Amino acid sequence: MRRPGWTRLGRPKPSDVTAGLVTGLFSIPEGMAYASIAGFNPVAGLFSGVVPAIVGSLTARTVLMVTTLTSAIALTGQSVLSDAGLDPADAGNVALLGILSGVVMLLMGLLRLGVVLSFVSNAVMVGFSTGIALQIVVGVLKDATAYQPRGHNKLVQLGDWLVHVGSWELAATLVALATVAVWALAHAVGRLRTVALLVAMVVVSAAVAILGTEVELVADIADIPSALPHLTAPDWSATGHLVGGALSIALVALAQAAGISPSVPNPDGSKPDVDGDFTAQGLANVAGGFFQSMPVGGSLSRTGVAVSAGARTRWAGVFSGIWLALIVLALAPLAEHIPMPVIGGLIIVVGGELIVGKVPDIKLVLRTSRLSTAAMVVTFLATTQLPLQQAIVLGAVLSLLLYCVQASRQAKLLALTPTADGRWRIEDVPAKLPAGQVTVLDYSGVSLFAELPAIERDWPEPAPRAVLVLVLRTLPDVPSSAMVKLLHRLAEDLHRAGGRLFLAGVRPPLAKIAETTGLARKLGPGAIVPTGDTLFAAVDTAVRRGREWIDSGT
Repeated sequence: MRRPGWTRLGRPKPSDVTAGLVTGLFSIPEGMAYASIAGFNPVAGLFSGVVPAIVGSLTARTVLMVTTLTSAIALTGQSVLSDAGLDPADAGNVALLGILSGVVMLLMGLLRLGVVLSFVSNAVMVGFSTGIALQIVVGVLKDATAYQPRGHNKLVQLGDWLVHVGSWELAATLVALATVAVWALAHAVGRLRTVALLVAMVVVSAAVAILGTEVELVADIADIPSALPHLTAPDWSATGHLVGGALSIALVALAQAAGISPSVPNPDGSKPDVDGDFTAQGLANVAGGFFQSMPVGGSLSRTGVAVSAGARTRWAGVFSGIWLALIVLALAPLAEHIPMPVIGGLIIVVGGELIVGKVPDIKLVLRTSRLSTAAMVVTFLATTQLPLQQAIVLGAVLSLLLYCVQASRQAKLLALTPTADGRWRIEDVPAKLPAGQVTVLDYSGVSLFAELPAIERDWPEPAPRAVLVLVLRTLPDVPSSAMVKLLHRLAEDLHRAGGRLFLAGVRPPLAKIAETTGLARKLGPGAIVPTGDTLFAAVDTAVRRGREWIDSGT
């Protein structure tokens, strides 16, 4: 039985405290910016990093995942409220949307619907994760250079940003470049590597203040209140208008979070669990909704910040929420002086590290097959151009298509011929069954409908008094109806030619299906041989019965 995340809290490491501080500081400008861009109260974006981060980190199965507001969730939330004709600045509407989104996530986790994401192939997940990382970088280009790139998707926006270098504001660009440079220097020093992000933030922010460089500050987005998030009552009357939208937000949040566990493995070696992460994000949304939080989900960018800052356990996420609450309570005016180009520069570093970390996986996919490469590229493009919930659905469809193609290619028939020493030799399938003899064919496949044409192509031509023993060791307990239909037809073809089909290695569920579908009656008495204790026991039995039938002349 799997234990919930809170039963494996462990002890925090010293680096978790520092990582939590860095992540908490990032939550101030980033959360407020995301909320402001989407038309929400910036304070709601700020407080989205307090209660949700604490609850999510305490319960998540992906140990280092930080649950908070993301740009995609903020924009999706704005769209949902706009479609419902509700004001995104109304705290009751925001609280209700967060709670409903959390309930949807909880239900998905409790119903173990995370298994759907397990059908997404590695190639698709690589494309998805890389696309999200690119979104993170493109999302802060305006903060880094004070130029808002234009375009209908992230790739076009990136191209527009590069083409309009002359439109970048010099001061903002220099501050962002200085931030990256200070980070690189601090990262090169062994003792400072885990706090390089914090060093860059503090040093460059101080330099901007001392030199009086005019760039956008956190204070330009909104004032940070010197108070903790308070209890907020949701507007339950709007429930009917937001249920569908809550599902959309849940899909976006869970799709984003799906890219975290492959990118950030658990340091303790424990296996992540998608259903557990669904549940954790649901709890974070329900709890946060009552305390001024917007809908939230696992954030790859904030998780990347925590990891780069030295996070080693789930306590880094817990400390990020605690630090943010303390900073807001005691140092709100000071936090307002963090330059936005500093945040932009560091988020570019984080996104760049995530992309670089995917390079080995990208190379692996490129060297594997053309189909895998195509799936990765298409998913990457979809992630940068489509809503994330659509991109992950497309990725799942691509994964299933990729599986079908690979399964159809791998399915095959092999002839097994007994040797003098009692063993079985593998040979090619004969074009025609020898009359008056027993031929053994081993089927390798999963009974997928797409592989059946290849089986029919290799199936030998029947002959009088010929027995064919088909070994079904790899056939699923519940085969496809197409496979059962094919067995009916092949048995009928052999019967018309005066031959007979035997099935060896049949497990009980398949034997029951053969009875209920009439296949057992068509095959005749003794033609279904159940699997035995040894590998070829059923084959030996089927061969013996086939020879007896031939000798009987019936």
